[in-house]
Amino acid sequence: MKKVIAVIDIGKTNKKIFLFDESFKVVSQNAIQFKEIMDEDGFACDDIESIENWIKSEIKKVQDLGQFEIKAINFSTHGASLIYLDKDGKRMAPLYNYLKPLDVEDFNDFYESQGGVEEFSRKTASPAYGMLNTGLQMLWFKNSKPEQWKQVDAILHYPQYLSYLFTNKITADFTSVGAHTATWDFDNMQYHNWLKDENIQLPEPCKGNEAVISEINGDQIAVGTGLHDSSSSIIPILENENDFVLLSTGTWIIAMNPFSKETLTQHQLQNNCLCFMTPEKQQVKSSMQFLGRIHEVYIKALSDYFKVDVNTHLDLVLNTTLCKELIDQDTRVFLSEGIDTDFEAHPEFLQKFLSYETAYYQLIYEISKKVITGIDLISDKNSKITDVYISGGFNKNEVFIKFLKCLKDDIEIKISDCKNESALGAALLMKSYL
Repeated sequence: MKKVIAVIDIGKTNKKIFLFDESFKVVSQNAIQFKEIMDEDGFACDDIESIENWIKSEIKKVQDLGQFEIKAINFSTHGASLIYLDKDGKRMAPLYNYLKPLDVEDFNDFYESQGGVEEFSRKTASPAYGMLNTGLQMLWFKNSKPEQWKQVDAILHYPQYLSYLFTNKITADFTSVGAHTATWDFDNMQYHNWLKDENIQLPEPCKGNEAVISEINGDQIAVGTGLHDSSSSIIPILENENDFVLLSTGTWIIAMNPFSKETLTQHQLQNNCLCFMTPEKQQVKSSMQFLGRIHEVYIKALSDYFKVDVNTHLDLVLNTTLCKELIDQDTRVFLSEGIDTDFEAHPEFLQKFLSYETAYYQLIYEISKKVITGIDLISDKNSKITDVYISGGFNKNEVFIKFLKCLKDDIEIKISDCKNESALGAALLMKSYL
């Protein structure tokens, strides 16, 4: 049997399993989507029970087929998602959606007790993002559901919960706690003191290449602790000789610079910048924008307005003349001047355009301009980044790539030659167990 590493890669839309062989080539993969369910407040959230059952059944299916021998399992998931366990180790709440509305003003007293929102956000490298800050999620759960909170015995980030399903071990990792959680003190590189003040205990993070040998359906398998997907996606190219920025593109477009030596500034924080961490506890200065979501809602609106297929943008032939015209005009239609807070489509904006092509190019121009601004923000003053890698869905978007090149002609765009970077990053950390 061929030895493989299995990686469970959980996105907001697609849930995937990959099998990587000893050369880290994908030898098998499967994907599924689940309908969302409602939490007790009537807000949509992932059907975590169905996801759990699917993961366990997929692993057993591989074992039963006998074609591959699973030597290790690891996990890559989106961030800003928590699981609460009771004293019996049972999950005791829904997997709350990070888009669930949370009034940041309800936490004014908390922020003031921590030196104010600006200083606290700088220290934790976490802009005040509401539910996207898992630390605030914990406070929200504690304050709004006190009876349930009394039953909480352990809190896990999403990747570590999936690992827990196979190991029953309570763990944490640097990539998850460092991803805009508002729980990590980047000045001292440890958990922030406010957790102790609130009597919240989180497990100490371990390095990403650690695993627990577990018996799964009769087989001894090394189970990793899992990673935050954006941080995982940077692992395959960290051995690159030149400094680079990675554009991780999907629902979020995240520009990541693991080579920045400068501390995060208030100006950067106020412009969608923050820090992630590598599995080895290294700061990764990043610009995080919800631009993939904007693209997603507008290709649907474009489809409805111009009465064409929703994937028409994939068939557009690159029009360099139109790219240049839009750059010269430099008009704004779809996105705000500063930080975007509106992530819904406005079909009335499309009345300005005579063709699908022009409307789509205008949308991509505005998205590209924001991405370039993000790259500039996370680049150190005396450091010249020339290589920009693009991973994820937008690395096939010729219009997006052309706009990036035109807007910043001193960079070299490189399409990452590996696919499924977040899953591959998680697999690479398990290589010693093959």
